[in-house]
Amino acid sequence: MMHSNIRHIIFDLGDVILNIDIPRTVHAFSLLTGRSDEELFLLFRENELFRRFETGSLSAPGFRNLVREVLEMPQLQDDQIDTAWNALLLDIPPARVTLLQQLATRYELYLLSNTSSIHIDKVNLILKESSGVPQLHDLFKKVFLSYEMGIMKPDPVIYEMVLEQAGIEAQHTLFLDDNHDNIIAANRLGIQTIHVQKPPTILEYLVPYA
Repeated sequence: MMHSNIRHIIFDLGDVILNIDIPRTVHAFSLLTGRSDEELFLLFRENELFRRFETGSLSAPGFRNLVREVLEMPQLQDDQIDTAWNALLLDIPPARVTLLQQLATRYELYLLSNTSSIHIDKVNLILKESSGVPQLHDLFKKVFLSYEMGIMKPDPVIYEMVLEQAGIEAQHTLFLDDNHDNIIAANRLGIQTIHVQKPPTILEYLVPYA
């Protein structure tokens, strides 16, 4: 790979910039409902809660109402649902924010995330508390969020939309994601990619570009 060809860098959010732990959300709902993690995982999957919310087919109120319906717990309050839903969101290490700010002096930075409005509101709070940066939009030239775009990775159309709306070319673009399917889909369009896998973080992966 020729690093000198890269002009634009697109970042995934979860486990790339923000540390996450998805089972924590399932367990948080388990504590609320008394049901097992395994039963809840199946319920969420069968009702496509993540996909429907993260593609914008459900609004935040619609999502909360569906959660109450699926869990058969109409008494659940909005804040209880939001807190459990956000349990998977951990922290944003300040060093990663500093790296993004340094990279922004040399490259155009973009964010592309499969996410929901409830998560993004919480992520912005985490970001501000950890680094003083008010919101994700302050770190990137443009932020692309699945629930606003109506489509999710790894659908190739979402990458085509990003390239077109950002006005950038695939061959001059680097994409970082922790999901292998997302990486493959981007790579097929000619986008250069880095599959972020723990324990290394973007601090180590992006040494050649810093």
